[in-house]
Amino acid sequence: MMLEEKIKTELKNFLKAGGKTEVSVLRMILSAIKNKKIEETSKTLDDEKIIGIIQKMSRQHKESIEQFKQGGREDLVEKETEELKILESYLPEPLTEDELEGIITESIDRLSAASMKDMGAVMRDVMEKTGGRADGKVISNTVKERLS
Repeated sequence: MMLEEKIKTELKNFLKAGGKTEVSVLRMILSAIKNKKIEETSKTLDDEKIIGIIQKMSRQHKESIEQFKQGGREDLVEKETEELKILESYLPEPLTEDELEGIITESIDRLSAASMKDMGAVMRDVMEKTGGRADGKVISNTVKERLS
């Protein structure tokens, strides 16, 4: 079952069960998917693009949590954290640190990358191989560290 269909099915289930937070989050996801379809003038999106949308929403929630913590708004921290858990349940299992290190090492070796000039090529290769299972910032920092 495609991810979008799974989300729609689960939305119906949560509407029947009365899960307000889940319904709200799933509606946000479906709205973002619809906006992306309009932007790309496409009738459907593949799971990879939908995962990208959910990752972006997840990053936004993490940033909001940090800002609310700084502002002392524990009520909003709690709400955003609950929503983040729901978002993350639709993301693929993240790579472990060792798996990510292995992919980066393999890419650097295969591309014969030796300096920061090669970072773009390494980043493209690693991002392609991770398929949304690792945070781009973590990958970028690790590649920079290795190529410096």
